Amino acid sequence: MTDDHIEIFEAQRPRLRAIALRMLGSAHDADDAVQETWLRLSRADRSDVENLPGWLTTVLARICLDQLRVRRSRREDPAGVQLPEPLVTPLVGLAEASDPQAQALLADAVGRALLAVLDTLGPPERIAFVLHDAFDVPFTEIAPIVGRSPAAAAQLASRARRRLRAGGPTPDSASPAVAARTAPTDPAEQRRVVEAFQAAARDGDLARLLAVLDPDVVLRADAGPPAAREVRGARAVAARVSTFAPMAPHGRPALVDGLPGIAVVPGGEAVVAVLAFTVHGGRIAAISVHTDPDLLRHLDPAAFVR
Repeated sequence: MTDDHIEIFEAQRPRLRAIALRMLGSAHDADDAVQETWLRLSRADRSDVENLPGWLTTVLARICLDQLRVRRSRREDPAGVQLPEPLVTPLVGLAEASDPQAQALLADAVGRALLAVLDTLGPPERIAFVLHDAFDVPFTEIAPIVGRSPAAAAQLASRARRRLRAGGPTPDSASPAVAARTAPTDPAEQRRVVEAFQAAARDGDLARLLAVLDPDVVLRADAGPPAAREVRGARAVAARVSTFAPMAPHGRPALVDGLPGIAVVPGGEAVVAVLAFTVHGGRIAAISVHTDPDLLRHLDPAAFVR
C-alpha cells in the first residue's frame, strides 16, 4: 500500500463512516466496517485501481451488506432479539429551541428515526437506496454490489423509496414501534404518557401501569436470558416492569432517538439503563430497554442530573 493510498483513504474516511452509519444504524458497527475496509485495502496491491474512492465505497458496501444479512438471520432466530443503538440526549440544556446545538441534536435524532424505517427494508433494498439516494452512487456501480442488473438495482431503490414515503413497511408487517415512531407525534403528549408510566412503575401500581400500556405492547431488552429479551402483552410487560420498580426513582427525562424517554442514573454516578418508548393513541405501544455498558459508557451522567 502506497502513501497515496493512505492519504486517499484518510480523506475518504468521514464519507465511508457516514455511509456505514446510515446503512447499519450503529456507530460501533460502522467503525468496524470502515476498519475492515482499511484492512482489505492494506492486504493487497491496489496500484491497478483507477478509482480508489469508488473501490473503497464498493468494498464498504459489500461488508455492510454481509452485516445486514447476518443481522436479519439473527432476527429470524427467536432467541436473537437485536436492538438498534439509541441516540440519547439529556433534556437539560435543550429548552431553548433557538440553541444551534440543540437544533443539531434534534435534527440528528430525526435522522435516527429515519434509521428505524430503513431497518424495515431488506438488505439489498437498503444498500441500493442509501448508496443512490443519500450518496449519489450510480446504479451501474450499485448493481454488482447487490448482485443485480442496473435496472433491477434501480427497482430496489424505487421500492425502498415507496416504502419510506408510506412511513415504513406494508401494513401487515408493520410493528407498533415502527408505525408510531414514523408517524407525526406530539412530544408533549408522549412526555405525559412516559411520566405516567414512570410514576406507576415507581409506586408499583399495577392498575395504573395497565392503563398506560397498549394491550399489545412489546418490551424488548438488549440483555438478560435470550428467552426473556422480548415480552408481549400488557400484563406480561407490567409484570416485567415491576422488577424495575426500585430503579424508577432514578429515572431522568431524556430524548431517545428524538422521542421522550428515560435515562436511569442511580446516585448520579453512571447511566445504567436507557428506556425508549413508542406512544400510540395515548398508550405505550413499545418499550426498548438498553443496558449494554458498551452503548452507555459514553453518556455523561452529570448531563442528566444537573
